[in-house]
Amino acid sequence: MTIKNPPEQCPACGASNDCTLADPRTADRACWCFGVSIDPAVLKALPAELRDTSCLCPRCAQVETQL
Repeated sequence: MTIKNPPEQCPACGASNDCTLADPRTADRACWCFGVSIDPAVLKALPAELRDTSCLCPRCAQVETQL
């Protein structure tokens, strides 16, 4: 079963993921995730049904120190 997550919501915690691409008002700007390196283990730790549903927030992506 695939869970449909709103594009602006982190699938791990439900908070705003601050994705500029998910917001039509800012979709022409580069997203914060373009400038960070997310450990593949972080993505692999997500339950399969939550992967590729929407972007993680910086906290759940464990990249806050890179921003």
